[in-house]
Amino acid sequence: MVLRYLLPASIILASSAVVSSQPWSPEGAVLGSRQQQAIDSGPSISGGSGSELTTGNDIFRHVIDALDVMQSNFFELWIGTWPSAIDWTGAVTNTIVSSAIGSIARASNETEGDDYSKTINKYFSHNAAYYFGEDAFSIRNEAYDDILWVVLGWLESIRTIEYRNSTDPFWHGTQFIPAFSHRARLFWDLASKGWDTDLCGGGMLWNPRLLPYKNTITNQLFISASIAMYLSSPGDAIDFPFVASDSEAFESMPGRPHDPKYLKAAVDGYYWLKRSNMTNDHGLYVDGYHIKGYGQNGGVGTGKCDERNEMVYTYNQGVVLSGLRGLWEATGNSSYLEDGYDLIRNVMASTGWYWAGERHSPIYRSPGWAGLGQYGILEELCDRSGSCSQDSQTFKGIFFQHLTQFCNALPQEAVLPGKTYGASKTLRKTHTSFCRTVGIWVAHNAEAALSTKNDSGLFGTWWGHRYTSRDYPKSLSSSAADYRNDATILSGPNWASSLDSKTVSGIGLKSEQRIRDVVTTDINDRGRGRTVETQQGGLSVLRSSWELLNAGRF
Repeated sequence: MVLRYLLPASIILASSAVVSSQPWSPEGAVLGSRQQQAIDSGPSISGGSGSELTTGNDIFRHVIDALDVMQSNFFELWIGTWPSAIDWTGAVTNTIVSSAIGSIARASNETEGDDYSKTINKYFSHNAAYYFGEDAFSIRNEAYDDILWVVLGWLESIRTIEYRNSTDPFWHGTQFIPAFSHRARLFWDLASKGWDTDLCGGGMLWNPRLLPYKNTITNQLFISASIAMYLSSPGDAIDFPFVASDSEAFESMPGRPHDPKYLKAAVDGYYWLKRSNMTNDHGLYVDGYHIKGYGQNGGVGTGKCDERNEMVYTYNQGVVLSGLRGLWEATGNSSYLEDGYDLIRNVMASTGWYWAGERHSPIYRSPGWAGLGQYGILEELCDRSGSCSQDSQTFKGIFFQHLTQFCNALPQEAVLPGKTYGASKTLRKTHTSFCRTVGIWVAHNAEAALSTKNDSGLFGTWWGHRYTSRDYPKSLSSSAADYRNDATILSGPNWASSLDSKTVSGIGLKSEQRIRDVVTTDINDRGRGRTVETQQGGLSVLRSSWELLNAGRF
């Protein structure tokens, strides 16, 4: 297999860093008050078994391998799902599989002599089977974020089908579009009930079965799902048997393609999120807000978002990125892209990643924990201790999924004349250049992920395992509640309500795979070990590396 495009030599990762007296801090980056110093010593990064990601050929081979291993080890075709996944992580995994199929289809078009039709058809059959294997009835009664993962997943499948159909007009996958678009539309309708203006002046509630909590992820999902519905939904003519229960939704069916209500929801959602004070001093999104005094004496307390949970997770920095890319295309307002650039810079800086300038090599060494990782590698705080839950094992893959969507090439002309916008030559060049630069950091993370593979090709969750940090936080601050890794928090103050709260964003809905207490020489076999969630994380960062380092070429 020979791809037409190889990675430029300038982006091949060096084994030793070039020291600079200045940290990478492009205009608009937020580094807060941290005093960080790049250092020129420490372990080097290379792929598993000594391999390095030096060409597009290398990366693409690893993408195929990661997908093959994930599906052969975790997917059961006869029931159409990944049995070890819980509802929402299954929806995310399906999204990442759909995106991988799309990348393979694009590679097929850019390949001389190779045809990936069999690979595409094989894994699309898994995608289609999951439509029937997904527990749609159960998810309808879960938290609003769980519902929105479903929307994003089936819209991604539709985009992949439409791309494949553009090169193969008779491809069999096209027949599934009506079913996929129906589920996406129905689940968006269900989730939209979470938009609440009585508290905090707007914003999405997380879970109707708990005390009000307006969190980052549900609001980012609503933004990204809404703009994706506006741009990608072909409409929904199905009104049987799974119709929305309220009369307003029923009257609006069949769903219109590019319905302005979706655009309005996305614009309103981001307007609220940006003004919600949901970011910390590093420019990272914290988890969310409680309402002080809510429920006391039967009242709403202050009615304001005034008790902030300072916990930081990687996926809270990612999901909004696809929404910002879509909002730019739907409005032509480049401030949405600028906000995305700033957030990505902040994430990179919070892994200890530095930049010595456009003509110099990257510097990715930092003396310790920088907020979301170390030595330029993205991490969850739970990675080091091996205590990550099924939720947290999914987060890094989500971040790279939405980063990749943000970095899709900007169209020169409007894709939907009268509804969307094209980009000027200058803006297209700026966007492509930025994403190729970010691609170097992504490739660095892909190398780190590859270093966790075992002999069976399974990825671990702690990509930065080969580094020893002096500065890991010893404990969380009193204002940070890590409920994603400790579900008992949800039965405490600020969370529990008198309603049945068994269904909490996957927590308690289905038993997680057990956390293993075993003696192991492999640090990534601790805790939950290697799972479908850790495998999709490896697949996601590899696919992201391939897409970003070829930004603007496809």
